[in-house]
Amino acid sequence: MKILLTGQSGQIGNELALSLQGLGEIVSFSRQQMDLADLDQIRDAIRAVRPDLIVNPAAYTAVVKAESEPELAMRINGEAPGVIAEEAQRLGAPMVHYSTDYVFDGTRDAPYDEAAPTRPINVYGQSKCAGEEAIARHCEAYWILRTSWVYSVGGGNFLKTVIRLAQEQDKFTIVGDQFGAPTWSKTISDVTRRLLVNQQTTPGTRIDLDHLRRTSGIYNLTAAGETSWHGYASFIVDRLQALNVPIKVGGAGAITPVPSSTYPVPPHRPPNSRLSGAKLESTFGVSMPQWQTDVAACLDEIVREYGLADGRKLA
Repeated sequence: MKILLTGQSGQIGNELALSLQGLGEIVSFSRQQMDLADLDQIRDAIRAVRPDLIVNPAAYTAVVKAESEPELAMRINGEAPGVIAEEAQRLGAPMVHYSTDYVFDGTRDAPYDEAAPTRPINVYGQSKCAGEEAIARHCEAYWILRTSWVYSVGGGNFLKTVIRLAQEQDKFTIVGDQFGAPTWSKTISDVTRRLLVNQQTTPGTRIDLDHLRRTSGIYNLTAAGETSWHGYASFIVDRLQALNVPIKVGGAGAITPVPSSTYPVPPHRPPNSRLSGAKLESTFGVSMPQWQTDVAACLDEIVREYGLADGRKLA
């Protein structure tokens, strides 16, 4: 089994490089070797490798910057997945691709299921939606896994931003009227492995490509439960205090919720980013952990790795 993995330096890609170990030969290119902004280079790389499976977590993820670079965001998130899908179809190789809650406008009161109409309200969401549509047009065997509010031990993300704020400021504000589910990249990659091997746990476990072909489609893959950005930040601070991490912020009202209208400039973000996990559970028998459980476990790792309990600052 030859697996082509894109974006190995990203939050999800880095974890996938670990979780997919033992399932085949993993081939991963640097951005210089396979730049998703260069569509011809994508074709050449895939044709040179001739993989049995393509796993594509690579993406343009700078949500704010995308507003000023719409062409680049659309090329990487919209056009490149279509090219990958075309090449996958030509090889008969299934494809796993990661998408986002931002394909929705967030006006629905209930969690979004996979059949809900997409209506992105910012450039990033529009580009990811275009990528989903291109994959569905060009490839017969694929999983598009939609996730949300991704965080990890490495890389830049909201969780680590809150840690820095807590270490540097005695109070700060966080948006309180946007709701979703923070999802750990480690859980995303671990669940991806479970799906690929069709829940096998025996020695000699192998990827079940026929299973992927039978279950081709879009699936929501996010942590269970929901919170606001403010609730997420408050949980992080409470956990840091429980772990005896020296921080400046503290006391009632130290983290103030503010409406998203406080930031009226683009990109606009969906007020409701909740995604239903019912299809994932009914199809694969996979239920996702509560977001609090994973955030706490990730924070434990960050505190240990960076020595935060000893008073070190997160760089």
